[in-house]
Parts: sequence; C-alpha cells; structure tokens
Amino acid sequence: MSLKISSFEEYERVYKQSVEQPEQFWDGIADTFLWKKKWDKTLEWNFKEPNVKWFQGAKLNITENCLDRHLEKSGDKPAIIWEPNDPNDDHRVLTYRQLHDKVCQFANVLKNNGVKKGDRICIYMPMVPELAIAVLACARIGAIHSVVFGGFSAQSIADRILDATCSLVITADGGFRGAKDIPLKTVIDDALVQCPSVKKVIVLTRSRTAVSMIKGRDVWWEDEVKKVETQGNLTFAAEEMDAEDMLFILYTSGSTGKPKGVVHTCGGYMVYAGYTFANVFQYNPGEVYFCTADIGWITGHSYIVYGPLSQGATTLMFEGIPTYPDAGRFWDVVDKHKVNILYTAPTAIRSLMSFGDDMLRGKDLSTLTKLGSVGEPINEEAWHWFDEKIGHGHCPIVDTWWQTETGGIMISPIAGVTKTKPSFATLPLPGIQPLLVDENGKEITGNGVSGNLCIKFPWPGMIRTTYGDHERCRTAYFATYENLYFTGDGCLRDEDGYYRITGRVDDVLNVSGHRIGTAEVENAINMHSSVVESAVVGYPHDIKGQGVYAFVVCPEKHGDDELTRKDIAMTVTRIIGAIARPDKIQFVSGLPKTRSGKIMRRILRKIAEGETSNLGDTSTLLDPNVVEEIKSGAL
Repeated sequence: MSLKISSFEEYERVYKQSVEQPEQFWDGIADTFLWKKKWDKTLEWNFKEPNVKWFQGAKLNITENCLDRHLEKSGDKPAIIWEPNDPNDDHRVLTYRQLHDKVCQFANVLKNNGVKKGDRICIYMPMVPELAIAVLACARIGAIHSVVFGGFSAQSIADRILDATCSLVITADGGFRGAKDIPLKTVIDDALVQCPSVKKVIVLTRSRTAVSMIKGRDVWWEDEVKKVETQGNLTFAAEEMDAEDMLFILYTSGSTGKPKGVVHTCGGYMVYAGYTFANVFQYNPGEVYFCTADIGWITGHSYIVYGPLSQGATTLMFEGIPTYPDAGRFWDVVDKHKVNILYTAPTAIRSLMSFGDDMLRGKDLSTLTKLGSVGEPINEEAWHWFDEKIGHGHCPIVDTWWQTETGGIMISPIAGVTKTKPSFATLPLPGIQPLLVDENGKEITGNGVSGNLCIKFPWPGMIRTTYGDHERCRTAYFATYENLYFTGDGCLRDEDGYYRITGRVDDVLNVSGHRIGTAEVENAINMHSSVVESAVVGYPHDIKGQGVYAFVVCPEKHGDDELTRKDIAMTVTRIIGAIARPDKIQFVSGLPKTRSGKIMRRILRKIAEGETSNLGDTSTLLDPNVVEEIKSGAL
C-alpha cells in the first residue's frame, strides 16, 4: 500500500478505517517496511500500568530500513546534504551508499571500543554528518543512543550520563554555531568528573581547538576509523533487534527538576516516523527536504534522520543558525540547494520576520513547494508572513503538533490534501484518536469547545517508559486521567472540528519550541549563593514565544541589582545551559503562597503577562500584601 494519502476524501476514509480497525490499519503501514521476521501480534496495551507493545515478535534493524534497502535502486542518490556553519566552507553530500559504508565503518569502531547490544551511548556533537553517522551506527550495533543537545551544560550532561549509566561518549573537539565556538570536549571533560561509568570517549576533529586527551579513555574518531580500514572491516551485519527493544533515550524536561529519559523502541518508532514523514510532507522521490532542527531534539531524530532516511529521502543538515552571517542564511541555503520542503520553528520565523524583507531580496525561493512549522503553535502574523513571503502563496503550511513522547507528528495538515488554517494544527493524522477533557477527566464533546488534550488509543511511535523509572512515566502521562495519555497541553476545537493548541497546562515552559521545566530552572536559580527562594513562570515573548520570568527572593545582594541579575543568569547557564537563562529577574521580598506553602504561580503568571487587574481571590494567601509589592515592582 502507499503511505501517502492523496485527497481529502481519502483522508476521511483512511481515518475512519484507522479508528475502527486500528490493528489492520497499522499492519498495512508496517508492511511497507523491511522486517527480518514479521510480528505475531500487532498490539497489546493498557494505559493503567502503562504497558504498550507494538508488532510483538517482529525482528528488524532500523538501519536496514534507512540504508540497506535503498542501495540497489538509490545507492547513488544523495541521502544527506550538509551545509556548514560558515558559508565559505565546502558543503558535503553523502549518497546512500557512502552513508551506509560510513555507518558500517563506525559500527566497527564502536565494536572495537567495547560497545555491545544494549549499551547506552551518550552523543554530544555539533550538527555535522558524523552526528547522524554515530546515531545510525549505535542503532546498527543495537546500542541505545542518548543524544544531548550541544548547548547543554556539563552538569546537564552529567545528569543524563548518570541516569542512563552510559559506557561511552561520542563528542568533538569543538563546534561552531554562528559566530560562537562551542568547546564540546572541554564541557564533556567537566561532566565526566562525576561519571565513573564512562570508559571511552571518541572525539571527532571539527574545530581544531586544543583539547585534553586522557590516555586509555580518549581516542580520536579519525584514528579509530583508520584502524577499521586497515583491518579491512568494511561491512557490519546489522544486529537483529526485537520490535520492542530500546532504540534511544531522549531526555526531556519534567515538572520536577530531574530530566526524564523518554524511551522509544525499534519497531513502532520506525513505522511511525516513516509514515508521518511520507504523509505529512507528501514527500516525492528526488525532493530536497530541509529540517532546520538540531538532532539533539526529537525533531532532529524523527525528521532529519530516521523518518526521511527510512523513506529514501534527501535530507539537508545545517550546522549553523538562521542569522549567521546574516538573517538571509536560510534563504541562501534554500536557493543554493534548491530546497523543496522547509520545516522550521515559529521562533526562527518570528526572528527572521523582524529583520524585514530586505533579507529576501535576490534569493530564489521558487523551488519550495511545501512548508512546515514545529515546536510550538505558530501565531497568525508569522503564519501569514511565512505563507506570503516564503511560500509566495502557493506552498501549503503544515503546522505540526507533537511531542518528544509521541515520537512523531500527531495533529497536522497533510500538505496539499487537508485544508490549513492559520495557527491551527487542524486534524489528527490517521491512527490518532484525540479527545478533550475537563479538569475531572470528563470528555468534552462537540465543536466550539476547549479543554485538556488527551489521546485515548495507542499509536506505534509513543513513549514506552521513562528510563529506569517506569512509575515516573505512569504519573507524568497516564495517571492524571484514567485510561488516557495526557499531553499536558490545553486545546481548542473550533466549529469545523479543527484543533488549536493553546499552550501547556502544567509547570512547563515552551521557550523557542523547547520544553523546560519551571522546577529545573528554579533549582538552578536557588543554587546561587545569595538566593533564598525563587519562582519561575512564562510570559509572552515576541521571538521565543515564551520568555522566562523569575521572581527571586534575594536579601543579600552583593554589589548592585544588575550585577546580581547577571550572576543569577550565569548560574542557570552553568547548571542547565543558555537556553534556560531567565529573560527577566524581579527581586521580591516574598512569594505568594497558600497556607500550606504552595506557590501560587497562577498569580505570578498574570503579573508577568501584565494582567494585574484580575488576579482573583488573594485573601486565602499566607501574606496577601506580598502580591501588591510584586505588582508594583513588575518589570
């Protein structure tokens, strides 16, 4: 069967079938992939424990689907086009055959360094082809990869390595992001002070900066590859994996301070990432597809690496940032590589809008046929700018809603097939059964309503557990409402039955499309020597979507307020990374608390948003006067 739906009538028919006979529907999709052994049972599930198993008894290796099966017909077709940070450097193109050879080669490097099936490998690298090669080599050998975004701090990396007891780290001497040099190996060295489980570190040469190499632990990527070449190990038979074996762990912010390791498995994730990629973007052979995300996030896993490669697509990887060397860089990349599909974040779109239309002059965007948005709901103004200035009114925009935990896109237009509506994720994809509930978990039916977004039936790409702590998975996603997966998002369903995500309903911020737990930021702020207590909320930010607003109790300010603010921001950067740095820090004498000691974030959120006229009843607070003081000092 074809994975692609070609008309709205077909969408309605396929969607109906996917809800009425979900197992048959997913059997048909899964049949389009390569399996070493077919499954005995399509699905077994309950959302109570939770326990979800797809394609039980099936054997496969995801890299055979992403690489080997394309070799015969498409071996010479570009698999990855890599565009470097510096536009004056040469770009690289890897064909499917070259990528296959490099993945086999690096799988042998991993084997030589003691890696075996089931081992956890931490990857902390710049956006270079070797990052994709490392990810695929782990999957080929049956090792579980945990990619950490190159902007995270040493402490954040250490937390992730310790949680997964990683035995090996793959990194680079350094990386480039815009005008910045990122000292990746130095950060890893700082992290590894606390990580006794790591026995080996493989270091790629990228920035040619001086780094410390520890005898017996640290080896150069290039030297290890040479060894493999001299041994003549040019192939690597893909490890046979069970459909429910772990493929990767990806850490996401929780509402408690400790990040949680979302676990995805081999079979279901492969089927879902491949299916959603082919369908949402209506990918046609030969098209050049450019996702601007970083592989350190789920978008990069599903829609730079696994989804596109499983469908034999040409995927473009970009090392830099949208504003370097100037704000026309994305459009230069589109022009240079004749990009057909562009998938980016509302944050990037809003940022580029702010530079005006001059940056678009002389850039040929005529090859674009489809546009996509990911990470957060796209506001109407940005949607229209994207549509008119980038798509010239003829490129459908797929505004995709999904999460790290869902593994792939859940609610989205299908390019050119279903109608779009600015700022709406529109309709669920086949196989996805969303529903809205009120605070008590009662379903809200009909249209023109809003509530909390839940999913009532499993899909192949969904989270299976949180690594090493299944109870955390249950309480975070399945305990709020009985027999439902709770997304943590509020949602509106309009008169047409179209879905629009209205934002998080839990204590999680969405900053530039990345989820950050308020507790995590508060923990970091509270580690500053003169901070007694803090509370963090989000507020509307023109570029990032949400900014981080911190209310800080800090009686002993050394020097002036501004310097203390900078010190606190630096503390957060050191502990989590620059992505979590507060945009505003307001010093307060106390926080609005209930008599039981709970911080009333609802009140702080309204103050941060400038809505001070309707704060609700504050008489139940321990000290109502605190609210007046905070209001008068709001930034």
